[in-house]
Amino acid sequence: MSDGTFKKICIFSAQYLPHMGGVERYTYYLAKEMVKRGHSVVVVTSQNEEEEMHVEAENNEGIEIYRLPSYIFVNGRMPVLKFNRQLKSISQELAKHRFDFVLINTRFYSMSLFGARFAKKNGIKSAVVEHGTSHLTFNNTILDVFEKIYEHGITAILKHYCINYYGVSRACCEWSSHFGIESKGVLYNSIDIPELEGYVDNPVKDYRKDFHIKDDAVVITFTGRLIPEKGIYELMNAGFLLDTDRDIVVFMAGDGPEYDRVNKEAASLKKDNYRIIPLGRIDYPHICALLKQTDIYCLPSVSEGFPTSVLEAVAAKCFVITTQTGGAKEIISNGESGIIIADNEIDKLKNALNAAVGNDEFRRQAANNAYETLKNRFTWKNTADKLESIM
Repeated sequence: MSDGTFKKICIFSAQYLPHMGGVERYTYYLAKEMVKRGHSVVVVTSQNEEEEMHVEAENNEGIEIYRLPSYIFVNGRMPVLKFNRQLKSISQELAKHRFDFVLINTRFYSMSLFGARFAKKNGIKSAVVEHGTSHLTFNNTILDVFEKIYEHGITAILKHYCINYYGVSRACCEWSSHFGIESKGVLYNSIDIPELEGYVDNPVKDYRKDFHIKDDAVVITFTGRLIPEKGIYELMNAGFLLDTDRDIVVFMAGDGPEYDRVNKEAASLKKDNYRIIPLGRIDYPHICALLKQTDIYCLPSVSEGFPTSVLEAVAAKCFVITTQTGGAKEIISNGESGIIIADNEIDKLKNALNAAVGNDEFRRQAANNAYETLKNRFTWKNTADKLESIM
């Protein structure tokens, strides 16, 4: 709870709404909670190079938003700041705010370094929040080698400007030690449970009815960016190999560079009791409606920080299968509140899915156990309390 001393907070996030992703949603909901408590919050993010540039701030739900001129590389995954006259002008405007605290999401963007330098130059206490548990990958051997060199280099520079580091999970804090960083604690990724339950209880769409899915069919869902490291192809193939006579339907909700290939795979991996339905990108109310119709939520990622999608699935009381990478294991206890697999190798994923598909009561009880953990620990109230204590 706030002690009545309201702060001016600046959050630097390389990407922000309407761009969708875990970091973007983390930034939005944390900013929203801090505004609700009476703090003043400014979000500084990237401006798509094709969009018209504005120096003045937007205002959305009491959150001021400045968008800095940026180049956008690697299918939108790597925004890089343009150090031009507009950037200088916005920097001067930001300095007038006289912030009390600067929070920086992720280490490795030029936005992160800009935020840390801005804080130090203006004598503002700052902290960096880690959101990952492995090096960023572009699924290109040469690019990935250069990415690792770049990531270590920019982190070394960042450490000269900021000394306070946190993670959105304990796993993220452990990963930070790879860069010689000793994290000071966890600012957990969280979820607005009442908001999600409002959408779940009043769904905008009945996915089972609209796609003619039988009542006794098992629905498996993936939501997220369609990139190989999310384990999307392992999931689709593992589902195809399941040992069951029940109808199995896999929904793939999301967009990304692999969207066309996912559609081709979906068309080829068909049998009488198995089908894959790619939905493309759907908005939050539709995600909640889909989760209401879901029996098993599956996220077989190679790397995650603390996936928002898992929190959403748990809040909707879906049974969760995911890999041990990242923070999901901090809410999912293997065998008691879901299934954690060592990696996303197809046979391991198939065995986990077989165990879940074949035991409806196990799924229901595990989903309830995970939900109890979620509502007691992973709320924006708890995360905001922690941030206030840090400030």
